[in-house]
Amino acid sequence: MPRLEFHFAPGTSSMAPHIALHEIGARFEARPLSFATDERREASFLAINPEGKVPVLVIDGRPLTEVAAILFYLARTFPGAALLPDDIAAETHVISWMSFLASTVHAARREGLEYAKGIYKIADERLGGRDWAVDRYSIADIHLFRQCWRFFNSLNPEPGRFPNLDRHYARMMERSAVRKTIEIESALGYHLPA
Repeated sequence: MPRLEFHFAPGTSSMAPHIALHEIGARFEARPLSFATDERREASFLAINPEGKVPVLVIDGRPLTEVAAILFYLARTFPGAALLPDDIAAETHVISWMSFLASTVHAARREGLEYAKGIYKIADERLGGRDWAVDRYSIADIHLFRQCWRFFNSLNPEPGRFPNLDRHYARMMERSAVRKTIEIESALGYHLPA
């Protein structure tokens, strides 16, 4: 098994791979960074990721960045966790969700509540009445949950506006890997950028 070192900041996008690491049950060395003290700008971290961003998963000494890439790596490296479908049609739908979340949903919150509500409405309709993004639990659900977690807990949209996302969020909160990640990150403290 590869040696994994995970650099993250509580509550940031790194929450998604943090959840995935707990889902797969992999051994990893946790390296939390504080945004309050701006540890991501320290020379030791910039040597790992010159962009100064989290997450970073160092795999046998080689850094991998970007949420979608890390989630994909974990799903493929640990197939026993079944975080990626094994047929090409379903796998491409997972990649489609991941691209949508990274390129469209992620930036929406920064544009303000009204703009974000329009984007989250699209996500809500895209999810529809399904339990999971691609009809079974996958890395797309982990990525979707993290986006909703930040949106729901920072911009506080009115309850019930996104019924499909609300149900998905509740299902995710039942997962032990999600609860464990939130417990660990809450204990460290959230110092999120605006």
